[in-house]
Amino acid sequence: MTDDRLDFEVRRDDWATTRFVAGGAPDDLAPGQVRLRVDRFAITANNVSYALSGDGLGYWRFFPAGDEGWGRVPAMGFGDVVASRHPEVAEGTRCFGFYPMSRTLTIEPSSVGAGGIMDGAKHRAGLAPTYAQYAPVASDPAHRPEFEDAIILMRGLFLTSFLAEDFLDDAGLHGAESVLVTSASSKTAIALGFQVRKRGRARAVGLTSVRNFGFVKGLGCYDDVVTYDAVDCLDAGAPAGIVDMAGDGELTATLHHHYRDQLKFDCAIGATHWEAPRSDAELPGARPEFFFAPSQIQKRSREWGPAEFRARLGEGWQSFAEWSQGWLRVEHATGREALERAWADTVAGRVPPSTGIVRSLWEPGASD
Repeated sequence: MTDDRLDFEVRRDDWATTRFVAGGAPDDLAPGQVRLRVDRFAITANNVSYALSGDGLGYWRFFPAGDEGWGRVPAMGFGDVVASRHPEVAEGTRCFGFYPMSRTLTIEPSSVGAGGIMDGAKHRAGLAPTYAQYAPVASDPAHRPEFEDAIILMRGLFLTSFLAEDFLDDAGLHGAESVLVTSASSKTAIALGFQVRKRGRARAVGLTSVRNFGFVKGLGCYDDVVTYDAVDCLDAGAPAGIVDMAGDGELTATLHHHYRDQLKFDCAIGATHWEAPRSDAELPGARPEFFFAPSQIQKRSREWGPAEFRARLGEGWQSFAEWSQGWLRVEHATGREALERAWADTVAGRVPPSTGIVRSLWEPGASD
C-alpha cells in the first residue's frame, strides 16, 4: 500500500536536486488539529520565485522540511478535510489555499470564520497571514468548479498582479504613461497586463523573447509587445515604469539607462530569469523596489473593508478567469515522476507559456 505521507523536497542551494520523503501512516491528530488531503496543486514560475525568496521572505518556513538544507516549496492548490478534531471544521470541507507539494497537510486552526480557516501553527508565526488562510469553496462567491484549474494556476498570481496594479495606480503611476512588464509571457505578467489595459490609465507594454513574441502578441492583453533585443526602440522621452517579473539584472540596467530620469518606478515582483546575473550598480532613474503583496492587502482591507476588498478582487478575478479560457491549456498528471519532471521543466524555463501544470501525488492505489 502507498504511504499516506509523502513530501516533495528540493535542495535550497540547488533546486535541480530533489527527493521524496515518505512518512508512512499519519500521526493521530491532537485536539484542534485538522488534516487535509492535498488533492491537486499548480506549478508555475511563481513557485520558483518562492524558492528564490525562501530565506528573505520566509517561504521555506511555511512547510518546514525535516533536514537542514532541504525545503518544501509552497504551491496554490485544493485540499479536502479528511480528519478533524476542530469543532468548527467539518470533514469533507474543500479548501483553496497554500499547500506543500505533498499528499497531506495538517493545520492548527486559530480561527474559523467568513474569511476562511486560519492556520495558527507555531512555525507560521510572523509570516504573512494571507498565506495561512484556507478558503472553503462552499462560502467562496468567486469559486466555480469548472474554473478550479484556473484558480490554482492563476488566482494567487492574479491577486499579486491585482494588488501591484492597484498599488501603482494609487500612486498615480508616479507620472508614468507606460507600464513595461518584463517576462510578458509569464502568467503573473499576463494578469498584470490585463489589469493595466483594463483600467486604461497607462499603456501596457509587454517585453518578451523572440520565441514567445507571437504568443504574447496574440493574447491581446498588452497595448504593445516588444522583444528584449528591441527595447532601444521604445520612446525614451516618454515617462515609463517597469514591473519586473524577470529579475534579469542586465535587462533592468538596459531599461534604466535607456529611460534615465524618465523611468518613474521599478517594481520588482518575480524572477522568471532567476539564473541571470544581478546588478548591484547604481542605476539612473527610479530606485528598484520589491513589491510585497501582503502589505497592500492590509492597506486596502483597512481602507475598503474586508468585504469590499473581496468583492473587488472577485469581480476582477472572474473577468480574468473567463478571458483566460481562450488561451490556457492545462496539463494534468499524478505521481512522483510527473512532479519531478514538471518541477525540472519549470526551473529550466521549458514550459510553454500557454501551458498550465497541475499535479497530484495521489497515484492510483494511494490510500486515503
